[in-house]
Amino acid sequence: MMTQIRLIAITLAFIFSSNAFAQTGNGYWKIKNTNAIAWELKSDHQLPHSDNIEMAGKRVAGIVSYAVDENGILTLSRQVFFPQLHPFIKSTDPGWYVFRAYLKDTHEDDILPKVFLGDKRIVPGTLKKVTIDGVISFDHNPSKSGISISRKLFPSSSERMFVEELTLTNTTSQTLDLDIGHVTKQYSDRGESGEFITTIQSDAPEKVSLNAGESFSYAVKIMAQMASEVLPRQTAEQALAEREAFLKQMSDALILETPDKTLNTLFEFSKVRASESIFESKLGLIHSPGGGRYYVGIWANDQAEYVSPFFPFLGYDVGNESAINTYKAFVTDTDDSYTKIRYAFEVEDKRPPSPLDRGDAAMIAYGASQFALALGDKAVAKEIWPLIQWSLEYNRRQLNDEGVVKSESDEMEGRIETGDANLSTAALYYGALDHAADLAKALGEPKRVSNTYRKQAKTLAQNIENYFGANVEGLDTYKYYKEHKYLRHWICLPLVVGINDRKDATIEALFDRLWTENGVHVEKNSDNEAVTKIFWDRGTLYALRGTFLSGATDVSLSKLQEFSNTRLLGNRVPYVVEAFPEGSMAHLSAESGLYCRVFIEGMFGMKITGFDSFKLQPRLPNGWNEMALRSIRAFGKNFDLEVKRDGDRTNIKIIDHESGEILMNQSTDLSKAMSFKFK
Repeated sequence: MMTQIRLIAITLAFIFSSNAFAQTGNGYWKIKNTNAIAWELKSDHQLPHSDNIEMAGKRVAGIVSYAVDENGILTLSRQVFFPQLHPFIKSTDPGWYVFRAYLKDTHEDDILPKVFLGDKRIVPGTLKKVTIDGVISFDHNPSKSGISISRKLFPSSSERMFVEELTLTNTTSQTLDLDIGHVTKQYSDRGESGEFITTIQSDAPEKVSLNAGESFSYAVKIMAQMASEVLPRQTAEQALAEREAFLKQMSDALILETPDKTLNTLFEFSKVRASESIFESKLGLIHSPGGGRYYVGIWANDQAEYVSPFFPFLGYDVGNESAINTYKAFVTDTDDSYTKIRYAFEVEDKRPPSPLDRGDAAMIAYGASQFALALGDKAVAKEIWPLIQWSLEYNRRQLNDEGVVKSESDEMEGRIETGDANLSTAALYYGALDHAADLAKALGEPKRVSNTYRKQAKTLAQNIENYFGANVEGLDTYKYYKEHKYLRHWICLPLVVGINDRKDATIEALFDRLWTENGVHVEKNSDNEAVTKIFWDRGTLYALRGTFLSGATDVSLSKLQEFSNTRLLGNRVPYVVEAFPEGSMAHLSAESGLYCRVFIEGMFGMKITGFDSFKLQPRLPNGWNEMALRSIRAFGKNFDLEVKRDGDRTNIKIIDHESGEILMNQSTDLSKAMSFKFK
C-alpha cells in the first residue's frame, strides 16, 4: 500500500511538471522543423562546446566531430570508415583487434584546398549556425576577406565515399578573384582481400571570380577502392540527391503526431539513424550498430532483438532484408545437439571472441517472432520459424530446477555480475513464447504447438515470480539474479512482456531510485562505485516501453519528455546513445529503433497477433487530446492509427492511409486491449 501511495505522489508531481521539460536543453539547439534542429550561436552561449554525429551509407560511415572554441572558431575532423575493407592489424596489436579491423582514418581541415584572395589565404570566419537535418551543415560568418563559407557533410548511400560540400559567398560590393589550390591525395593499405587505396579529391577549379552577392560550390570527396576496382564515379550532387531521397523515404512513413514537437522530432531523427546503418556484407545487407566500433556484423541483441522487429512498421525494404539476413545467419549456427548459439557474427562472418551464452537464444526468439508477425509474409515466417523453434527448445533445455533459464551472462557480457540465471533472459524467453504461440497459429501449425507454448509461458511467469520476485532496497520488485541485493535496470523487462505483478514498485524503482539526468542507470547502490555511474540507453528505452504498456501513462510521458529533450537538444545530440562511460555515448544505431518502439508498442500499445491482426491499448496522456501514428507499414499495409479524447472515453480510428477509408471507429474506456484484423 505504501508503495502505491508513493507512486501516486510521484505521478502527480510529474503530471504538474511535465510541461516544464517540453523544450528544455542546453540553450544551444532549437527545433527548426520536424526533421531538423539548429544551433544559432549567440553571445550568451557557453563556449567552448564540442560534439559529434555519425552518418552512414551501405559502403561507408563517417563520424564528424566538431569543436567550437571560446572565440567561436570551428574545428572539424572526419573519421571515415570503409566497413567492407579489412586491413591487417599490427604485429603489436592484441588478437581481438581483427574484430575492429576496418579501413579507417581521421581527416582534419588540412585535406581541404587552400583558397587565396590576392596574397592572403582565406580562412572561415566565426561559426554562425549548425544545422542537423539528415546531413550536418556549418554556416560561418564572413571573414575579413568578405567571403562567407558554408559546409555540408554527408555520406554516399551506395558508394565508398564521404563528401564535404563547401559554398563560398561574396558578401562584399565588389568582384573578388579567388585562386584555389589543387587537392588529390592517395595512399594505400593492405588486408586480407589485397591492396586498398584511399583517395581524397577536390573538384574545385583553380580560379573563380565572384561578383557581389554571388556564390559557388565545390566538394571534397574521401573515397576508397580495392586495387582491382575503379574509383567511385558518383558526383557530390548525385550523392546528396541519393541521401535526400533516403531521408524523404524515412519522413514519408511511420509519422508520429503528438502535441510535443520534441518527441515528434526525435522520432523522425531516430528513424533515420536506425535505418541508415545497413551495410553490404558477405551475409548480404545487414544492420550493424556503428559507433566507430561495430560494422558489417550482427548481434543477437542489437539486430535480432532491438531493431529488426522495428523495420516492418517503417516499411523499409532494405531494413526488412537486413532483418531476414540476420535470422538466416543465426539459423546456420543451430544444431541437433542444442549447443549454445553464437551471440554474433562479427566482421561479416567471424565468430565472436567470447563464447558466452548471454541469453542469446531468448533474444533471437523474441525478436524473430515479433518480426515474422509484423512483416506479415507467411513465406518469410516459415523460413524463420525453425530458428524460433530451435531457440525456444534451447531455452527449455536450459531451465534450472526452479524453472528459470540458466545463462552465463546477459547483453552486458560480464561487465556486471549476472549470476547463473538472470531476469533478462527469463523475461525475454517468456515474451518469445507468447509471440511464438501467436505465430504458430498464424502459420497453421497444429494447435498443440501454440497450446504448448502458452502453457510453458504461464508456468514460466509463475517461476519468474517465485525465483526473482523479492523486496529489494525496500521495494517489492525483482532481484536481477538469485544472490543480487540491489536494483538493476533490467527489472523493467517483465513489464515489457506483459507481466505486471510487481508493477507499482518496479515503476518506482525505475523512475525514482534509478532515474538520473541521463535516464535509468544500470545500478545505483553497487559495492563497486564505478558501476553506479554507468548508464545504457537501451535500459531506459525498454523501461519507458514497459511502463507505458503497464498503464503508467503520465509518469512515463514526463520521463520520456525529460529524456528526449536531453538527447535531442542537450549536450550530446541528436540521437539516443549506447552508454556511458563505455563508448563515450556513441550513437549506436539499434537504440534509435528502440526509441521508436517506445511509441509503437508502448504509448500506442500495438501488439501484433497475426499476419494481419493486432491488439492495441493506446495510452493517451491526461494533458493531450489526441495523438496519431500515420503511414504504419506493418503487414505490407499502409494505415493510420488515430487516438482522440472523447469525453471520459477514447476514440480510436484505423484509417487506410492511401484511400482514407475508415477501417475501425470505436470509442472505449481502454480498460482492456482492443483487437483489430484487416479484412
